[in-house]
Amino acid sequence: MASFLITGSSRGLGLALATRLASLPSGQVGTIFATARQDNSAQLKELISASSGRVEFVGLDVTDKKSVQEATSLVEQKLQGKGLDYLINNAGAMDWNPAGVEGMDNLNEIFNLNVTGTHEVTRAFLPLLRRGEKKSVINISTTLGSVARAHVYEQTRSPAYKITKAALNMLSVQYAQQYASEGFTFLLVSPGWLQTDLGGSRADLPVETGAEKVVDIVLKTGAHQNGKFVNIHVPGWENAEGNNSYAGEEVEW
Repeated sequence: MASFLITGSSRGLGLALATRLASLPSGQVGTIFATARQDNSAQLKELISASSGRVEFVGLDVTDKKSVQEATSLVEQKLQGKGLDYLINNAGAMDWNPAGVEGMDNLNEIFNLNVTGTHEVTRAFLPLLRRGEKKSVINISTTLGSVARAHVYEQTRSPAYKITKAALNMLSVQYAQQYASEGFTFLLVSPGWLQTDLGGSRADLPVETGAEKVVDIVLKTGAHQNGKFVNIHVPGWENAEGNNSYAGEEVEW
């Protein structure tokens, strides 16, 4: 029974990931620590209530070091001497700025959440991950952070999001290189354009589909994927028209 911790679980992809994991057999998925800044999500409360104790809420603000430390201590207590198998760094924010890069006045704020927050959570939970069997860290990224594909998304006015996700990719590679010898796997996953508050109703895929396909990748994560960046595989979307396709391939970045 593997254990999981997901950041940003109160809504969107984070909530859908927790829901998907909780739907799998208990012999495959054990405890799911669903973290968020506040316990004010009715949907998350319903999931926890219906999970027979498998889903547990842990307060965690990834931009607050004290909150990260407190969450780490609480999870360690709940694991009762066992390690953490999977850490899914999902918490993040996207900006929208019609003026583009010239009007970008929120880079530090977005960077602190999307990059520094991921770093602080990851390094805080490393001791517990070392004691886990899977030692897997999944960082949710996006093809919008790909330098090689920057021309594809030129008209998307989210400069801080693009910049910080590119930085997240390099952060993940740094971890992958340093901890490969300890048996860790650090994998970047792009879930694509999902129908969430962040993605909007015009997005390609229902969030449930994105979560299902991300979980498929997570459960098959191994050392051969360490330091790589992949997208999800959705049958019928391998060669879709437009900016996004979902073929389960490595992303050029």
